[in-house]
Amino acid sequence: MPWRRVDFLQLVTPESVPLTLPGLVVVIAVAIVALRFFGSMLVGVSPTDPPTCAGAAVFLIAVSLLASYLPARRALRIDPIVALRCL
Repeated sequence: MPWRRVDFLQLVTPESVPLTLPGLVVVIAVAIVALRFFGSMLVGVSPTDPPTCAGAAVFLIAVSLLASYLPARRALRIDPIVALRCL
C-alpha cells in the first residue's frame, strides 16, 4: 500500500509532543520559582491559578505540534527520489 500524505503527517507530527514534555516540566518549575518574585505584579490572577497554567501548557503543546507540522508538510512537496539523489 503506498504512503498517503496523511499517513506521513500522522507519523511525524505526534513525535514532537514527547520532546515537548520535558521542556514543559522545566518551564513549570521555572514559573513556580519566578512567581515568588513577580507574584506581587499580578493583578486579578493568583500566582497558582490552575486554568492559566493549563492554558499555557496547552498553548506550548499546540506550538510544538505546529512547529513539527509545517516542516513535515513542506517535506511532502519534495519527490523522495529527487531527495535521495541529492545525498
